[in-house]
Amino acid sequence: MKHNHAILALSALMLIVTPSPGSIVQANGEQVEETQNAAPTEAQKKLINTFDNHIKDYLRQRNQVKEKLPKLSKDSTAEQIHSYQVAFVEALRAMRAGTNPGYIFQPEIAAYIRALIKDEFKGSERVELRQSVLEADTKGVPLRVNYPYPESKELNQTPPTLLLRLPQLPKEVKYRFVGTNMLLVDTDNGLIVDYMTKALP
Repeated sequence: MKHNHAILALSALMLIVTPSPGSIVQANGEQVEETQNAAPTEAQKKLINTFDNHIKDYLRQRNQVKEKLPKLSKDSTAEQIHSYQVAFVEALRAMRAGTNPGYIFQPEIAAYIRALIKDEFKGSERVELRQSVLEADTKGVPLRVNYPYPESKELNQTPPTLLLRLPQLPKEVKYRFVGTNMLLVDTDNGLIVDYMTKALP
């Protein structure tokens, strides 16, 4: 098993990608210009498939919790919506108790994502990305699985062109940068689903 992981990790880093102008497409709800990149290798496809399956595991847990919550109506007050979100997070945290960091961002897929980001941003673009991310007001956001992302903290958007190259996410989950780290955050309730360190080169 360790031998297979080593092979996958090495394969994840062997990326040959050359952006070129393309058509306009949707990425997580945003219109961006598509770039023509080398197709993932078979090893990389396996990494992405494992990543997708673990995301689906989270969605199953999420749906089980959501089905048991009282339904909100279109006339729900701000207080009722807040109470619903708190109950949603607490029930989901209880169901996911014991989930360790890296369940979704396993070492091999984390290495693949780091390589994608490094390739996407070069020279002055990389400097600008780091500056933009590090200047965001995310100080105090807990780097912990199963903790809510503080409402008072800035939600650092992932650059649209990068979203096209990262493994695609369902609408219930989004990528967020906090410092040089990348988080998976629940879109509706702000729960930190998983995180990986040193995402930015």
